Amino acid sequence: MQRPTETEYAPFYAGYVALVPETDILAALDSQVGEIRRLAGSVPAEREGYRYAEGKWSIRQVLGHLVDGERIFGYRAFCISRGEQAALPSFDENEYVAGARSDATPLVELVDELALVRRSNLVVLRRLVPAEWARVGTASGRSVSVRALAWVMAGHPRHHLQVLRERYGVS
Repeated sequence: MQRPTETEYAPFYAGYVALVPETDILAALDSQVGEIRRLAGSVPAEREGYRYAEGKWSIRQVLGHLVDGERIFGYRAFCISRGEQAALPSFDENEYVAGARSDATPLVELVDELALVRRSNLVVLRRLVPAEWARVGTASGRSVSVRALAWVMAGHPRHHLQVLRERYGVS
């Protein structure tokens, strides 16, 4: 499968798409949960609530945000692949993080949830035919293709894993 072109997604997502050089997006998505599980497994329980600065998310909240993002991007890909013509809503990541209560959930449970949502999304993506991958819909007021959403689904966690390594000292 070819990478999405810049016309298939909003400029906001360009950074996420750029983090995914692979052309086998399904393999990239499939292998990512193992990387996230390894990284999260390196965090001692007493550091799961760590924030690198005042007002920043905790490590648990970052993982909770990844779960939310996976669920939302997967839902968008599902809807658009089925031919949905209605505009799909945006979401305020900070409101979602505040409402998720991830700080009260052990990291291992958040990673398990992420793995389940990703597996569900992969089941849908693996069944798509080329015409469905190419379908374009509207999310957050912008045009986006199903193919671009798959790259965003891989790039979004890569971005946040990089932040966890660089700013939170997670390795």
